[in-house]
Amino acid sequence: MLLIAFVVSGFANQSIAQQTGQQIMEKVYNNPSGDDTQGNLSMTLTNNRGEQRVRTLKQYIKDDGKVEKKIMYFLSPADVRNTSFMNWSYSDGQSDNQWIYLPALKRTRRISSDSKSDYFMGSDFTYDDLGDRHPNQDTHKLLREETIEGKECYVVESTPKESGYIYSKTITWVMKDNYLGLKREFYDDRGRLLKVLSIKNFAKVNGFWTILETEMHNVQRDHKTTMKFTDVEKNKGIPDSRFTERSMTLGS
Repeated sequence: MLLIAFVVSGFANQSIAQQTGQQIMEKVYNNPSGDDTQGNLSMTLTNNRGEQRVRTLKQYIKDDGKVEKKIMYFLSPADVRNTSFMNWSYSDGQSDNQWIYLPALKRTRRISSDSKSDYFMGSDFTYDDLGDRHPNQDTHKLLREETIEGKECYVVESTPKESGYIYSKTITWVMKDNYLGLKREFYDDRGRLLKVLSIKNFAKVNGFWTILETEMHNVQRDHKTTMKFTDVEKNKGIPDSRFTERSMTLGS
């Protein structure tokens, strides 16, 4: 029995060692998150002088296995209140659909592919960052294994297949035990480090690993955006009617 256990264990370890960058990033992409998620978001913008602006939002997410739908409503401060953003990501790899509602203009605008490199509401996240990039859109290479912040990680380099993408590459540290990305570096079109995304807090919510706090640091302009997700609830039965252009105009 010991020999059999040793052989089985050996094959299991060999299987893990032989994982490719593509397989690792597919596991990140397919990490189960529940049928739906809702909660409160706080977005803190910090400039290079340490000055901060804080925004509060309500977020809803629903995933039926084919389409992941996300909608965010700004609650405060007054200058952004009632602004909303919606993203639909598709499991078949087609490009995300995105919309933003601007109450001052009283209209919903579709985000074009040319605008996805724009920064979202003054933050360090582009519209593209707020989507869910499909692993087949990039070529993935496992660079090494590394321990950071006490977590054993795979380090995977992802290079876009299409020309003209806003990042020349990203490098992601993926935790081995739960396949959450702990850290990601974004490189600009000249190959220089542009931004670093760090996961500051994560936990299991109703049995699903959930990211609760992130920080995006634009190292080129020394500006940071921190996002905290609180009062998180899973599988509450959010209706499809929540994720429509009409719903964007009605508020949270």
